[in-house]
Amino acid sequence: MSKIAIIGATGRAGSQLLEEALRRGHSVTAIARDTSKIGARAGVVNKNVDVLNAAALQDAVAGHDVVISAAHFATVPASALIGPVKQAGVKRLLVVGGAGSLLLPDGTRVIDSAGFPAEYKAEASAGAAFLEALRQEKELDWTFLSPSALFFEGERTGKFRVGKDDLLVSAEGQSSITFADYAIALIDEVETPKHSRQRFTVGY
Repeated sequence: MSKIAIIGATGRAGSQLLEEALRRGHSVTAIARDTSKIGARAGVVNKNVDVLNAAALQDAVAGHDVVISAAHFATVPASALIGPVKQAGVKRLLVVGGAGSLLLPDGTRVIDSAGFPAEYKAEASAGAAFLEALRQEKELDWTFLSPSALFFEGERTGKFRVGKDDLLVSAEGQSSITFADYAIALIDEVETPKHSRQRFTVGY
């Protein structure tokens, strides 16, 4: 069993990652600005941390086997995480990615397509920049898992496909994954690493 630190553990993706990790018997440190809504849980240590405070973040993640970041890219850039994680001596960083940097059949990115929603552009652009920063990283063993285009609350089915850099689309033309099924894929990667220093994606 691993000691996992989850940054952004109170968010929609982070909370599902917390549940999936606990379901499998891992010990979790939940990191967020305010962890009060998690409450007292067996196997969970709650730490209220401003992730942009490098010293506080370094202290919070020290001693863990892996750090998972489910923080928003627009507010927490790669530079805010990579340094403190390395300084803490943690070797692995897994990141809840975005779909914007995935590729369409013509080789262009989802974020650059004509119909990409303007309200998601800033976060998606920051996510693409985060991925590029990771790709320049020489020391950390990182993994960036992009969800499908539609990332939503829904059931945990355990049935999904895994891809690499291309947007996954179902036979019905949908690109989607629930937070619960996404969490299965990411905790699978924690337990059985298959995408070291790579991005991959999941979808139905």
